[in-house]
Amino acid sequence: MATLPIYPWRLAPDGLATRRQLRAAGLRPGGQEVIAQVKRGRLRRRPLVAYLYRIDLALPVRPMTAAKAAALAKANSARRTCPACRHDAGYVIPAQLGMCVPCAYPDDQRAA
Repeated sequence: MATLPIYPWRLAPDGLATRRQLRAAGLRPGGQEVIAQVKRGRLRRRPLVAYLYRIDLALPVRPMTAAKAAALAKANSARRTCPACRHDAGYVIPAQLGMCVPCAYPDDQRAA
């Protein structure tokens, strides 16, 4: 496997973009291979790396269908529904708690 060229942060050549930049332009990589990467050094942490793709080979983002929108709404609703009380919490249930905050800390809610 050939090594990828590494460019400093914000100094990638024209015609290359990250996934986020492609998405902002309404594009997706479309199965193409990673062409290069940009790297930003961090003090006391691992460096941040982003992969680059060719813009001219990128494909348009697939449109959202009614079935996809319904599936996404159902999945988001399941993430907001408390398994203990079965109510929509209005926020995504924290994975650490596994239930809504009032169910996880019932004594704290009565005192407030």
